[in-house]
Amino acid sequence: MFLDVTKTLAGGFVVSCEIFGLTLAFGIPLGLLVCFGYMNNWAPFKHAALPQGRHTAALRAFRPVSAILGVIIWIVRGTPLLLQLVFVYYGLPIILGYPVFGNSERVEAAILTFTINYACYFAVIFRGGIEGVPRGQTEAGLVLGMTKGQVFFHVTLLQLIKRIMPPMSNEIITLVKDTALARIIAVMEIFYYGYRYVKSEALVWPLFYTGAFFLAFVGGLTILFSFIERRLAYIKIL
Repeated sequence: MFLDVTKTLAGGFVVSCEIFGLTLAFGIPLGLLVCFGYMNNWAPFKHAALPQGRHTAALRAFRPVSAILGVIIWIVRGTPLLLQLVFVYYGLPIILGYPVFGNSERVEAAILTFTINYACYFAVIFRGGIEGVPRGQTEAGLVLGMTKGQVFFHVTLLQLIKRIMPPMSNEIITLVKDTALARIIAVMEIFYYGYRYVKSEALVWPLFYTGAFFLAFVGGLTILFSFIERRLAYIKIL
């Protein structure tokens, strides 16, 4: 019995790992793009000829790209991930008028939802890391003749990685556990199978047994992040 349960849960854990891995693969680059967009200073009315008034200054400072992304980040961070999963899988077809995801595409719906959710959290972490690098270092790089891209990759990036490593590792570990929420749209991940034993065979221990898989995975990630932080210890942050 124990061996059968282990094999079943291991199959579900493969799906959990798939959601985890693809969310990171898509979420980190998307989070970086959202971060750059949120920090974008483009203001279309900055140099426009506007009539004088009490709202003129606010209109000149209005940054549409940053404002739109700010609202999106606020909505994503302000609503439960569980609700977002339900909205993407069940709500989008109602709004668009046609089925977006079929029964065989529940995993894809979960990955899309997790990617958008975690990209917003990653974007805030990236922004904090970039703004934490002293502006004088960027200005010094530009004075030396470096382009903005060179300044970012040669001056900002390494310091950024070291600054964001603790919060990023925390979010990534949280992502491991959040994959269990995909059960709400009937994704057959590990928690789905553990809960099925409770309903079908009145066995509670398989549900708690799922915790052993999560503990092992999180333990491996903790060791990995500790190794990375030790490797980055040589970088001195001013």
